[in-house]
Amino acid sequence: MRTVDMKIRGNYNNVRTGKEIMQKLVFDGRPTHTNSLGMQFARIEPGSFMMGSEDASLSDELTENKPHLRDGDWDEKPVHPVTLTTPFYIGIFQVTNAQYAAFAPTHRELPSLQNVGFSRDDDEAVVFVDWHDATRFCEWLSEKEGVPYRLPTEAEWEYVCRAGTTTHFHTGDTLPPEFHKNVGESWYPDAGRGRGAEEIMPLHVGQTAPNAWGVYDMHGNIEEWCQDWYGPYEPHQQVDPVGKEDGLYRVTRGGSHSTLLCYLRSANRMGAVPEDKHWYIGFRVVCAEMPQTAPTPVPKVARWGRDVKQEPASAPAPEAPYFAEPLTFVKIPDGSNGPLFSAHNHVPAIAECPNGDMFAAWYSCVTERGRELTVAASRLRFGEPEWEPAEPFWGPPDRNNHATSLWRNENGRIYHFNGLSAAATWGPLALVMRYSDDNGATWSKPRFISPEHRLRHMPIASVFRRQDGSILLACDAVSGGNGGTAIWLSDDDAETWYDPGEGQPIPEFAAGKQGGWIAGIHAAVVELTDERLMAYGRGDTIDGRMPKSVSSDSGKTWHYSASQFPVLSGGQRCVLLRLQEGPIFLASFTGDRREPTPMPIVDASGKERLVTGLFGALSYNDGETWEHIRPITDDGVDREIETMDGRLFTMGLNSAEPGGYLAVCQGQDGIIHLISSRLHYRFNLAWLKERPPAGRI
Repeated sequence: MRTVDMKIRGNYNNVRTGKEIMQKLVFDGRPTHTNSLGMQFARIEPGSFMMGSEDASLSDELTENKPHLRDGDWDEKPVHPVTLTTPFYIGIFQVTNAQYAAFAPTHRELPSLQNVGFSRDDDEAVVFVDWHDATRFCEWLSEKEGVPYRLPTEAEWEYVCRAGTTTHFHTGDTLPPEFHKNVGESWYPDAGRGRGAEEIMPLHVGQTAPNAWGVYDMHGNIEEWCQDWYGPYEPHQQVDPVGKEDGLYRVTRGGSHSTLLCYLRSANRMGAVPEDKHWYIGFRVVCAEMPQTAPTPVPKVARWGRDVKQEPASAPAPEAPYFAEPLTFVKIPDGSNGPLFSAHNHVPAIAECPNGDMFAAWYSCVTERGRELTVAASRLRFGEPEWEPAEPFWGPPDRNNHATSLWRNENGRIYHFNGLSAAATWGPLALVMRYSDDNGATWSKPRFISPEHRLRHMPIASVFRRQDGSILLACDAVSGGNGGTAIWLSDDDAETWYDPGEGQPIPEFAAGKQGGWIAGIHAAVVELTDERLMAYGRGDTIDGRMPKSVSSDSGKTWHYSASQFPVLSGGQRCVLLRLQEGPIFLASFTGDRREPTPMPIVDASGKERLVTGLFGALSYNDGETWEHIRPITDDGVDREIETMDGRLFTMGLNSAEPGGYLAVCQGQDGIIHLISSRLHYRFNLAWLKERPPAGRI
């Protein structure tokens, strides 16, 4: 038997089991406890408290004048009574580098940890540990010491953090300046947007005042892993709760450096994929047996996953030209402030399920750089006239989840790709993937395509199977409006992925030049008949036109030229798709969404007329020329329709939607499903090839 330390060995040399040692510690009422690693623990007595926050009423100082944050997070409700029935010991400090090194001696040599520059000293909180690492440390320490160590439950953590208080922080409703560490929504280590090395905060433990129970760093420094799976609170009284029985994310608590103060409150809840590790999260340890309470059931499946038919279904392919009235697929009640947000819904993806349903996902937020940004989804069931109301689809809480792509392979498996931020902003993203084999009713646990939080990881709704069997996924290479797009390739059916342009220098995006990245962000990519790749993007304008990039070596080298099409502006994204019938389909916009530039088309009379907004085009020669260019509109009488975030535009004979991020797929029946940031358009190849009607006099 391994004892706790020399003092305890002397006192308890007749104790034979770790459980008996623990009982001795508890029943002797020892106020503190130090183990052989020098980790100090404070005894926490049983008690009750009100968990959560119903009406935060946060100040502008805490929210940096962001109104949507003033009432706190939706997931802190309802406030409910919690009773903890057994005393336990909790680490007075977060686990330090020196302490973790006893378990993992080479941890500080991790290249990712060295690259970001955080937490170098022995007495700084250890970071770059995932939930499994923290759990393994506890298991190792339990074996070493002969007493049970584990992560705190979420309820234990908040109980200790509050230390008898009911205010936002254990210091009151404000947090003193000494707790502030790079307060804001950090872009670090995105060199194009962040402040660089000055954002590297010291993470030494115990440098601010402890709470009333003698525990340090409960507000800030680093987030801390908890034992629980993340899920909604139960509305009733709980005794020794241990969270949900399963989930996608593990709870983290306490907030960290480089974030807004409102996320450091006692009640605030965060969460992370258990395998995620970065410079924001570490942990502290509890010394106690795990409560024997049964976990609560997982929440019911979202609307998009309920009663999903599994039988294949399709309609006869229409032979005549077909264009349907656009449908609204973003359905979130006005005034919603969590878990989905009515303020801003953008960057969609779409896939047809084998059962004929359409499935769409997009991000929902108030501000694009905020921690609240999450991913919503909705379903248009086969044969139904309307999309269902949206419900949450993906999103570790208080992590910016830029952005989403969906793709269905030839066997009916639907893939979901997403960027995962370390905190706020879309600069430091990891790249994750899930899949569904039951028409999107259920989804696998997330798996990292690339776990490092950095650039080149923000998915674009441009993914397809190449002729050689590989899968291509496009991702923004930068976080700004210029700088290009990367691609990720998988040669083993999505098991492993690589970025052929990684490590190459930033190219000069100009006609006749070449480089390792696609010109333009948000690039749409398509494969040509000779297996070359072609892409159009936004920004990195060449000769006043949208940039075109072509690669003949699977994305290692791209050759740049100007396309024939207008440049895209903010709030716009184009798409490319190889149709089942053979031609390449392009959808884009005639110019800036705020002031669309008229573009000439040839109508049914053989005359040119000017149109603005969203248009479609076809190429039968691998993008050398484009024909059948027409606006994506019903050619009817002018009328107002809502576009992204409730803005109005005029749809009619000469005007179409002025902006939106486009995504596209083609159904089994040949129908092309094109979505903007709010609307779902449906048409077929015959309609695209039909010249628009003549202009009215």
